[in-house]
Amino acid sequence: MTPVVEGRAIVQDYHVPGSMMRRAKTVRAVKGIDFSVQKGKTLAIVGESGSGKSTLARIVALIDAPSGGELLIDGHPVDIAAKRPGPEMRSKVQMVFQNPYGSLNPRQKIGDVLTEPLIINTDTPAAERRDRAKAMLQKVGLMPEHYNRYPHMFSGGQRQRIAIARALMLNPSLLVLDEPVSALDLSVQAQVLNLLADLQDEMGLTYVFVSHDLSVVRYIADEVMVISKGEAVEQASRDQIFSNPTHPYTQQLFAATPVTDLDAIRARVARRKAARESAAV
Repeated sequence: MTPVVEGRAIVQDYHVPGSMMRRAKTVRAVKGIDFSVQKGKTLAIVGESGSGKSTLARIVALIDAPSGGELLIDGHPVDIAAKRPGPEMRSKVQMVFQNPYGSLNPRQKIGDVLTEPLIINTDTPAAERRDRAKAMLQKVGLMPEHYNRYPHMFSGGQRQRIAIARALMLNPSLLVLDEPVSALDLSVQAQVLNLLADLQDEMGLTYVFVSHDLSVVRYIADEVMVISKGEAVEQASRDQIFSNPTHPYTQQLFAATPVTDLDAIRARVARRKAARESAAV
């Protein structure tokens, strides 16, 4: 089966200009990464800040062109440096950004936010655009009457639902999600993650999911790729990564990450309470 998205030896270099005190140099942010994601699956990319995971996500989302390597969408090579993607390719890949407050134009009504991708990429009539936008609002758990409201009238979780709805308006096969729940409260995170899981099942979506939160990754991922200093140091199924991480960096990353699982928190509180009671006897 042809992967929905595949990367072969992806490289990304950035030129740092020189000054009177230092020479110009080239920084390699992504160092020859290979990956592939099958239809309906989720690849989670994890790593500490500055590891290169968001840089790789921007390449997959067709925002930035890689300095080297090859990116394939549905088996077809895509080189945005040589040729700008057309509407058909743009409709296949969409991105949801981290900040639900900064990713929506505060001067646009929600209906305009959702119909804009259709205006740019299709010749869909205005009435159909409006109907599709209202249907998409319902699909992400909002109401059709929200169509004429502005972003400031919504909570952070609702805004991220709107951002997801906008990404889905062109019926993409691949969503790139860059820390989509990190700016939300824990209870809202769970709601948005459940929504993403339901949409994936319903629409057959493929996800590339960037996150530093391992509890989120454990919930949503099928495959996990761990990146350190621009290199993929370990890649395996979610169960294999979490049960038996083999690379020292992965082990350190897991050991340094706080656990936000409610059952684990309750167990830790119970252990501390038992220890205090034992000490008091």
